Amino acid sequence: MTTTTPNNMADQILTPRTASAPRVQIPRPRLHRPGMLREILNNLFFIFSALIIAEMAFPRSTIDGPSMQPTLFAGQHLLISRMDYLLGEPKPGDIAVFDAPGEPVEMLIKRVIGVPGDTIEIKVHPAERDADGNTVAPGYADVFRNGELLDEPYFVNRPCTNCRDAVWELGPNEYFMMGDNRNHSNDSRRFGPVTRDRIVGRAIWRYLPPQDFGPLS
Repeated sequence: MTTTTPNNMADQILTPRTASAPRVQIPRPRLHRPGMLREILNNLFFIFSALIIAEMAFPRSTIDGPSMQPTLFAGQHLLISRMDYLLGEPKPGDIAVFDAPGEPVEMLIKRVIGVPGDTIEIKVHPAERDADGNTVAPGYADVFRNGELLDEPYFVNRPCTNCRDAVWELGPNEYFMMGDNRNHSNDSRRFGPVTRDRIVGRAIWRYLPPQDFGPLS
């Protein structure tokens, strides 16, 4: 008869079957690098395109010269709206930017005085002088549109030393431009009416220097 020794029993007891432990799956975040790069590039393209469109629709301009004083002064920076004249037509009183007729091409900024079909007349009132020839009252010029005297509140004074009597009848697509500073302005009195295709846009906002920030009327 075979008997089991204590050592054998110990061996059997100390050699248990171990159960396999369950494995836990921990999700790891995935980095979609190609997608992220594409999104960044798309955003940069959108921003760049928006800046180009904004510059085309609303170009900027800097005043150089005294011809629009006292409304605008040299060194002021303006925002120009092309959209105004893509969606509508220039109106009397607008401050417009345009390519001046003649060569070389020069970009000017003036006020719209007359539009197609208007008759513009400048009537000069000579200076008043006393018996000794001294000036008692300076000469000045009135501007009429279709027989009506223009109300021009943007003037500081009316004297015009280089004005002369003249009449212009504007044809289709012709606009009459004049600077607010009539004594120091190269405008339609010299080069004649401006055709519609030469008009770039309307000055709508003054953004520099900071103390002059605001809309233009």
